[in-house]
Amino acid sequence: MTISRYCSTVTMPEVEKPYPTILGFLIKRFPHVRHNLWEQRILEGKVLDDNRNPITTDTEYTPFKRIFYFREIEKERIIPFTEKIIFQNDELLVSCKPHFLPVIPGGPYVAECLLNRLRKRTGNDALVPIHRIDRETAGIVLFSTNRKTRGLYNELFKQGKVEKTYQAVAECAHTPGKAEWMVDNRIVNGEPWFRMKTAPGKSNSRSIIKLVERKEKIARFLLNPLTGKTHQLRLHMSGLGFRILNDKYYPYLQPEKDDDFDNPLQLIAKMVKFHDPVTDKRMEFTSDRELLW
Repeated sequence: MTISRYCSTVTMPEVEKPYPTILGFLIKRFPHVRHNLWEQRILEGKVLDDNRNPITTDTEYTPFKRIFYFREIEKERIIPFTEKIIFQNDELLVSCKPHFLPVIPGGPYVAECLLNRLRKRTGNDALVPIHRIDRETAGIVLFSTNRKTRGLYNELFKQGKVEKTYQAVAECAHTPGKAEWMVDNRIVNGEPWFRMKTAPGKSNSRSIIKLVERKEKIARFLLNPLTGKTHQLRLHMSGLGFRILNDKYYPYLQPEKDDDFDNPLQLIAKMVKFHDPVTDKRMEFTSDRELLW
């Protein structure tokens, strides 16, 4: 049994009345966790409310309030790839994440995530990711090492002042009529909950996509996300008709199966650039990982 040393959180969303029980919400939100396990955790005082007090099975569901819990995994999967630390100072740690490793605990992963690996490796429990990339995606991830300056770096991402460049290899059956696209649309939660979709309404996601080279029925692309929605690049590429190789979610959800370590998603967070608000220096970090081309 693996039990996390750190709290995880989930926010109760706005739903129509009558509200579900918190137990019912947790069972639906985490379908891979056995029903009786959530009930057992609640009875043992292992699930906390927004004030860090143990909830009971009678605690009322309150939209927008948080629930705190400690992840427990009976048998955790081992990810047989190693992260790299490519930069570290008093404010930041920059890591290059391998494919298949999640950034934070989630689903069947507790110790096997980039955050907890780096906390153990550095001895810094204050380490917090400033942004995230998908578990299936490899590449650059920035972490704050200092609580006092963390907000300054969070603001860079919120204000769109971080330049991010990704590389992808995708299906491309025919030579397109152009080599550059600006994708600008609205991304919302789909079904199941971990899969996103586009929807009518005000745009909340923008990406610049450039075709670099094509051979046979695949092509290599440079991608610049101007916003940071979940699965944004995978969805935008799929919407243009360029399915990223080995993508299990888009355009169609593939049947669930074990990770194929020999065929990772062909998407890498290759480069990050920004002006450091603490040192007043121009920072640039590049991953040395390569796609299968």
